[in-house]
Amino acid sequence: MLYRHGNETFPGLAMSVVLRPSQALRLWQQVCLFQVQAGLPDLSERQLSILLTVYLDPPPHTVRGLAERLGVRKPVITRALDRMGALDLVSRRRDTRDRRNVLVRRTVEGALFVERFGDVVVARAQELSL
Repeated sequence: MLYRHGNETFPGLAMSVVLRPSQALRLWQQVCLFQVQAGLPDLSERQLSILLTVYLDPPPHTVRGLAERLGVRKPVITRALDRMGALDLVSRRRDTRDRRNVLVRRTVEGALFVERFGDVVVARAQELSL
């Protein structure tokens, strides 16, 4: 894949990729279609945002912190985590140092899901005509 930076093109270097809005939307559509067709867990945008935050941003993650980051109330995060916990994508436990906090932790299954999701994004992006 060629990556563009300014007027220059670099093969194989992870630089910014310039997409037109229609290409970005097509990419997102193709990623979503793949997830549905492959029978992978059906996550809402909110759940996917939480999951990617947990896996891409450095820990620790708390229900309170995730609520602040997404600009929603804690019960919204709790409901999303209930679904993702049932899929073993994340786990929760009470913080032993501050019992008011609930820590959200990564799982092996969740790490594999996120890694595969990233692979799908890259594969579908390579299929776009830039």
